[in-house]
Amino acid sequence: MDDLMNVLAIRNLENAELQYRRNVLRNPGNAFIELSERQFIKIFRLSKDLCRFLIQLLEPYMRPQRRETDLDVQSRVTFFSLIVYLLSNIKFQILAALKFYGSGCYQPDVALNKYIDMCQASVSHSIDEVTNALNHPEIFDQWVEFPNNFEKLNRIREQFFRIHRFPGVIGCVDCTHVAIVPPNIEDPEYPEHIYVNRKHYHSINVQLICDANLKILHVNAKYPGSTNDAYIWSRSNVLPFLRDLHAAGHTDYFLLGDSGYPLRTWLLIPFQNVEPNTIESSYNERHKHTRVKIECCNGVLKARFRCLLKHRVLHYKPRKACEIINACVVLHNICIEYNVPLPPEDPDEGKGIEVDFGIINDIIEDQDLHVARSINPELADGQRARITVARSFQRPNQL
Repeated sequence: MDDLMNVLAIRNLENAELQYRRNVLRNPGNAFIELSERQFIKIFRLSKDLCRFLIQLLEPYMRPQRRETDLDVQSRVTFFSLIVYLLSNIKFQILAALKFYGSGCYQPDVALNKYIDMCQASVSHSIDEVTNALNHPEIFDQWVEFPNNFEKLNRIREQFFRIHRFPGVIGCVDCTHVAIVPPNIEDPEYPEHIYVNRKHYHSINVQLICDANLKILHVNAKYPGSTNDAYIWSRSNVLPFLRDLHAAGHTDYFLLGDSGYPLRTWLLIPFQNVEPNTIESSYNERHKHTRVKIECCNGVLKARFRCLLKHRVLHYKPRKACEIINACVVLHNICIEYNVPLPPEDPDEGKGIEVDFGIINDIIEDQDLHVARSINPELADGQRARITVARSFQRPNQL
């Protein structure tokens, strides 16, 4: 008798799940069918085909692990009732996360979207699941990669030269601030005061390096807002790679940065206090028009994924905020790779709000934090490399 009751319970559950799946297809609305391509991109930031691609890409990293244990039937019924079809449905989890990344709305607002229709707890779970999947090394390293061989380096260098006629550039570097809610004052791991930046709000200071197509080659979202750009760069794993590259004699590969970075042969910054109509002023003008790529990249990243804008503020602890930033960078690169247009602006959105893209400029004098030039050969080498590049602009352009 007990066995019969167990069989009936399982069958009833299966019927309920089937009916629930049918209801989901009808209500909430099916975004892939009901929305135009433009409307879909506006809400979810990706095209329909690219969203389907993302579902396939992330599914192996999001599927719930169903442990085969000695749970009785009632336990299995409870287990299934907790995870199907909102929490374990990959499509709805991804749509919920994309809506959050794109709009920066609070979780309850995401939950009310007619194409998601989840409870707030389910939205929270979905954002966490999708963020974790996008941060998985097999996903993240596939889509965010600094060039590590000459074929890739030369391809990027040629892109910059073709567009800007600036020889040797393999990327532009800068930092941008992403606002977060204040951590607990007495948090032993993330003390509140270290996240206050020079504009007096709490943030993560995020280092980005991009190529000429605005693809992000490197992201470092680990440092609090009080950390200056040069310090983050000094701890970057890109720095030793470039230093070794130059030590091996390959000095015609370098990044462009602003005056917040130390001048080196592998990182060229503008001249300071230049006179007009000079070699230095011509170099600065070319440098400015080339380095603008990183500013455009930051603008596109935050325009597409508005949860990163200052006035949105990520309501997460620093570690999870860093993971959300990384997730948005992966999605940004996917959009760049597949030429997804920026979503149309909502004329009613952000009225009366000054959009702040989180740029806080630091300045480092050529004395390199007041270290004497005579004992800083890397700075002296950087100065020679910079003037050599500046003089090359007076000659026929060459890689």
